[in-house]
Amino acid sequence: MDFIERLKEIADRIPQQREYIRTEEATKSALVMPFIQALGYNVFDPSEVTPEYVADFGTKKGEKVDYVLLKDRNPIVMFECKTLGTNLDNVSPTQLFRYFSVSPVRFGILTNGINYRIFSDLDEPNKMDSKPFLELDLLDLDDPITAPVIEEIKKFTKESFDVNHILLSASDFKYTRQIKLILASQLQAPTDDFVKYFGNQLYTGRITLAQKDQIARCIRRAFNQYVSEQINSRLKAALITDTSTPSESTVASPTPETVSAEITAAAVSAATTPPDGTATPLVDRQIVTTAEEVEAYYVIKALLRDTVELKRIVMRDSLSYCAILLDDNNRKPICRLYFNNALKKSIVFLDVNRQEERVYIERIDDIYKLADKLKLSIGNYLGTSNVSQ
Repeated sequence: MDFIERLKEIADRIPQQREYIRTEEATKSALVMPFIQALGYNVFDPSEVTPEYVADFGTKKGEKVDYVLLKDRNPIVMFECKTLGTNLDNVSPTQLFRYFSVSPVRFGILTNGINYRIFSDLDEPNKMDSKPFLELDLLDLDDPITAPVIEEIKKFTKESFDVNHILLSASDFKYTRQIKLILASQLQAPTDDFVKYFGNQLYTGRITLAQKDQIARCIRRAFNQYVSEQINSRLKAALITDTSTPSESTVASPTPETVSAEITAAAVSAATTPPDGTATPLVDRQIVTTAEEVEAYYVIKALLRDTVELKRIVMRDSLSYCAILLDDNNRKPICRLYFNNALKKSIVFLDVNRQEERVYIERIDDIYKLADKLKLSIGNYLGTSNVSQ
């Protein structure tokens, strides 16, 4: 069982256990200890995990930290635990703050059993940062934006722990996230300084108020167009990729103009996706079509361009999966995209007996390897002919 599966196992138990977890001790035993075990540490071996670790904070003697993880008998990570349901925004992690100033430990975790906030001293040595560099919610493991967080937390596993490696990636992760938030804010409502930066490169001399307003509008428009052009470029590459030798009876490869409306729709979807990676709902608040699903859709169309007329291949999203259909008919599924779990993306094919075959992929580019399966799937509805109908 890999790390993400161990986390999901903990998360799956939460709905059933929640009403019985009413104290800090219950939170520790039901949720925090299994989380530590998921990291690969033996919670029953005090040389690896010490509960109620005694730490003297200057003049304060006998102060305790809820848990400390040890490597070669030296403390490496400390936990401060709160009762399940506690809003961590209202908690000051005093244990962690105090211990950072008198200890070589570089990482502290504040948790209520579901939310895990990981702190370090990236800004000033031996002084814990006021904000965590990582935040994990066990109930959001299937959210695509959680995937990079899980990859970072995997570095805390017993087999992978390397303090210098974690600190380097933690610093990058922290600043990347902050930059994305700044960009998101600036692109929604550019500040005077942001507008001035571009204005100074566009104009010589003093910038008027009217010019400032114009630049602010153009910044937003330029960003949306840039995203559109990037998607357009990638789709062009996908559409001209040779996946088979076209015969005289096959349809001609589409030009960018023939799919411009669809490209624009995809570009709008991506352009309106905030830089933090969250997706924009295209149907309603509950059904979310992600940029990866849109990209996969166009790769599939590119692979089938010599098999069927492209306008007959339709994407229809749902809560559980994103269906790629022939003729927008749910009785003619070409395949189903299961991308909600960012760490375990899969594509399901249904044979003539409606039996499922699931293929796991790591990257969207892996879909190119499935060209034969896609053609076989659509061939079930086209009969023996490969000619577009």
